[in-house]
Amino acid sequence: MSTALSVLQHTFGYSAFRGQQAEIVEHVATGGDALVLMPTGGGKSLCYQIPALLREGCGIVVSPLIALMQDQVDALVQLGVRAAFLNSTLALHEANDIEQALLAGELELLYVAPERLLTPRFQSLLHRSNIALFAIDEAHCVSQWGHDFRPEYIQLSVLHENFPDIPRIALTATADQLTRQEIVDRLALQSARVFLSSFDRPNIHYTVVEKDNPRKQLLYFLRNVHPGDAGIVYCLSRKKVEETAAWLQEQGLRALPYHAGLDTSTRQANQTRFLREDSTIIVATVAFGMGIDKPDVRFVAHLDLPKSLEGYYQETGRAGRDGLPASAWMTYGLQDMVLLRDMIEQSGTPDEIKRIERQKLDAMLGYCEAPSCRRQVLLHYFNEDATPCGNCDLCTNPPQTWDATTAVQKALSTIYRSGQRYGAGHIIDILRGKDTAKMRECGHQHLSTFGIGKDISEAQWRSLLRQLVAMAMIGVSEHGGLYLLDACRGILRGEQHLQLRKVSEARQWGGTKASTVTLDTDEQRELWAALRQCRKQLAEEQNVPAYMIFGDATLKQMLEKRPNSLEGLHGITGVGDVKLEKYGTDFLEVLQKHRLNHAK
Repeated sequence: MSTALSVLQHTFGYSAFRGQQAEIVEHVATGGDALVLMPTGGGKSLCYQIPALLREGCGIVVSPLIALMQDQVDALVQLGVRAAFLNSTLALHEANDIEQALLAGELELLYVAPERLLTPRFQSLLHRSNIALFAIDEAHCVSQWGHDFRPEYIQLSVLHENFPDIPRIALTATADQLTRQEIVDRLALQSARVFLSSFDRPNIHYTVVEKDNPRKQLLYFLRNVHPGDAGIVYCLSRKKVEETAAWLQEQGLRALPYHAGLDTSTRQANQTRFLREDSTIIVATVAFGMGIDKPDVRFVAHLDLPKSLEGYYQETGRAGRDGLPASAWMTYGLQDMVLLRDMIEQSGTPDEIKRIERQKLDAMLGYCEAPSCRRQVLLHYFNEDATPCGNCDLCTNPPQTWDATTAVQKALSTIYRSGQRYGAGHIIDILRGKDTAKMRECGHQHLSTFGIGKDISEAQWRSLLRQLVAMAMIGVSEHGGLYLLDACRGILRGEQHLQLRKVSEARQWGGTKASTVTLDTDEQRELWAALRQCRKQLAEEQNVPAYMIFGDATLKQMLEKRPNSLEGLHGITGVGDVKLEKYGTDFLEVLQKHRLNHAK
């Protein structure tokens, strides 16, 4: 392990391992198989990169996305590691050169897509090469129950069959108990040691706001909570992605669309701009993001309800990978759930999969309507206990409650008397006594409950109905109609009382300002800007994203510690031997110039 620590310090620039990293590295480096479940930003990559550098031969990394390979390889090359990738973006002669380098023992890490790995040609190449280990990244892709299924992953058990003596490490940031077992079974990892880290991401502030005017709510969040920051906005449909990106551009923000329907060159160009430019917002479907290594994503916003807590956790985990403050913000309404329920019912998948998908959607709804700490709900879903976090909207601004028993009885009675087939909007119109064409057509103005809820706002009624759905007192049909469930009997009989959350205007906007670095004085702001400018210039010269030179966390330490020598700079997190040699003098010059300017 002294050798592993030396690699960590001199190659990667970190002074010590975190959490279970050291244990995992030792286990895999000495030939053991492993299943690693570790949150995004927890340092999963080091768990296979360091053993690959310690063992004889080349580490083969199975990766599902081209963007991930390119990113990882570019970052490793910056560290002086002999790394390469094989995918469809390479010309034939480039791919041949890399294959020859593998055979000649000139590579330490090679990233490859599962489709290529499974070809007879590549399997033959592996048999003729010296292989250090196999790393299967994003291992949850093996699960048909999961949110990101890739059919090719199912066949990766071939690695165990064809290369039984080479250690394998499967890694994922997202896997509930069902998915974990499927990873073990499908990849033949029954004898592997399982390393399960906490799923907690304490630097992320979680917020869910009641959907009112989602575009304006998003704009408020971007301008007031994360002005000038890079982030991701997720939408459910391609059309909404394009419309939202165009609207944000009209508001003066640098926003770009990303979805599978765009041509490859546009997608690639937009992704590259997001990775390399500061203050760029990508508006995307969930086609974007898996494996994106950009550490300074300061927020992830959802304009639509994700299909599951696994998907939500995976998507929000792309914020704050550098450990600095970040936000996960979502706007949500009952109509979101109606739409997703309908998508499940219309999907044509087997009934058992539909049942699982409904359960996952119900868990997602439970998170949105949580009465207290969101992090507790999220971690509990992954079988992890937690105390209230103090870093979510419900902890920092606890909701007020009210005795909603009578109001709930009115709502349930209205749903029943109107035939248990109308949506929330019409039920609320009955309760508030609204004269509409639909009301007259149905004759519902004659119901005994017509107008008995005028004293309660429409927003509060919407919130009440959402909370009842989350509590399984009322159900929602595939067409959005509300109907009663058995759990509501106690309320209707007067045997049960209910305290529900009050609607708060503040909750319709939400968010807590997340500052990456505290800049209290003009002098600090000036140095921070100079360090970032130096990084930007070097990145442009190297034609790589700025964070591959140094991340914000590294610049933050430079700002705080103000090193005045290469030796001092080497003590900064993220400054390894190669980067010190490449860039150390440039950053010392910035620090020295700033020091002289402020010594006058």
